[in-house]
Amino acid sequence: MDSKEQEQNQYLMANIHNKELIKKGAFINGEWLETSESNRTFAVKDPATGELIATLPDLSLNEVDHAIRCADKTFQDNYKNTLPRQRSQWLLKLYELMLENIEDLAKIITLENGKSLADSTSEVKYAASYFQWYSEEAPRIYGATIQPSISTNRVFTIRQPVGVCAVICPWNFPSAMITRKAAAALATGCTVVVKPDHETPLSALALAALVEKAGFPPGAFNVIISGTRTSEIGTRLCESSLIKKLSFTGSTRVGKILMKQSSSNIKKLSLELGGNAPFIVFEDADVEKAVDQLILCKFRGLGQTCVCANRVYVQTKILDNFVSMLKEKVSAFKIGHGLLKETTHGCLINKQTLEKVEKHKKDAIEKGAKVILGGGPLPDLGPTFYEPCILSNVPKNALVSKEETFGPLCPIFTFDTMQEVIKAANDTEFGLASYVFSKNINTVFKMAESLEAGMVSCNTGIFSDSAVPFGGIKESGFGREGSLYGIEDYTVVKTINVGTL
Repeated sequence: MDSKEQEQNQYLMANIHNKELIKKGAFINGEWLETSESNRTFAVKDPATGELIATLPDLSLNEVDHAIRCADKTFQDNYKNTLPRQRSQWLLKLYELMLENIEDLAKIITLENGKSLADSTSEVKYAASYFQWYSEEAPRIYGATIQPSISTNRVFTIRQPVGVCAVICPWNFPSAMITRKAAAALATGCTVVVKPDHETPLSALALAALVEKAGFPPGAFNVIISGTRTSEIGTRLCESSLIKKLSFTGSTRVGKILMKQSSSNIKKLSLELGGNAPFIVFEDADVEKAVDQLILCKFRGLGQTCVCANRVYVQTKILDNFVSMLKEKVSAFKIGHGLLKETTHGCLINKQTLEKVEKHKKDAIEKGAKVILGGGPLPDLGPTFYEPCILSNVPKNALVSKEETFGPLCPIFTFDTMQEVIKAANDTEFGLASYVFSKNINTVFKMAESLEAGMVSCNTGIFSDSAVPFGGIKESGFGREGSLYGIEDYTVVKTINVGTL
């Protein structure tokens, strides 16, 4: 072990109690691959400090192919035929193991992602809940009995697992984005090949360690990692004839590429892509409640979530009160390293994210936006720390009205009428989440039905739940994760027709 490896080992060891969660390689067919055939490696760093926390093998495409073949063999040989109750027991055990290790799993997220420990702990609870939910759904995958027009025929349907599923996940929820997909796949009898983001692979590897302990067959759950071959691996997963389903969470730009690449073999897809969520507050709303919910929605993970409010629309009559209250509460944030107890908000994932926030902020100000809370980079804390910024009276032509910021910039637009705000909110190619605040039930229902989004949250800013369907429309993608609907994307319906009775 060289000096750098010793440093990274000590850095992790000092923070993680259960050392079995610290893995140094990919997980393929129940085995840990700590070196790549290419002998190439990539670094994982703490975004808050820039310190090296892991050096991992950079897998070759041959090793990726090996993972795919192993997943397919396990699927064909046994996993697709396992009893639903058995899969349910494995999933429930995995849920229990995640909760048993919640503190360590949260620290791993914070170390590689930068979010506060409170945010990371909430993510682990949320991530684990999908294993619990789908442990309950596994035995309840039903077909239907159909009466055909021919009296001597009988028809019924069954749902069968689609096959090997590729799971490509982002860095902003390095645990939950895996479980939300893999739990449904494993529940139906599918095997999975997970490709985590190169900036946050440690959470995926820790999860693999728990999968192994839970008793899943080798090859049912595989994790492939790479720091330099992301696009090549994505192409391989899309074009592989052995992979029957691909689920991706990330940008719309990349989603379109994956969709095109998957067309060569008509692969089944679920895509959860970019967002540009409107957060709409009417003058009859409970203003303080709306402000509190905006803070939870907008600044969770320092604004690095796909469903966070990107455009805040406040009816003109309550603007001053709303802005004043929001400024006071946001000013109380404690920005710092995520592992510090007093920290409420950590850092951004990288400098590119910080630069995009700055770009959107400066553009809005140059076009006439009013600065309520200046915010900006905090270099004394580290290269990726950023104090939240609040802007008011943001013009319609600002970049932030069209582009997803993915950071702690809160732009506030004004509106006077319902028709005006509906038009503004829908004036985007995205359609993931929307938020509406009003005490008038007629307003709530009218807005909920008029907004072009896969999810409309009324009078609350936090709605993610394993029991709730998650997904978008338009260029925010298609497919649903979680809930009773989430399992459908990992199954195929087979029609069985019995005639001449």
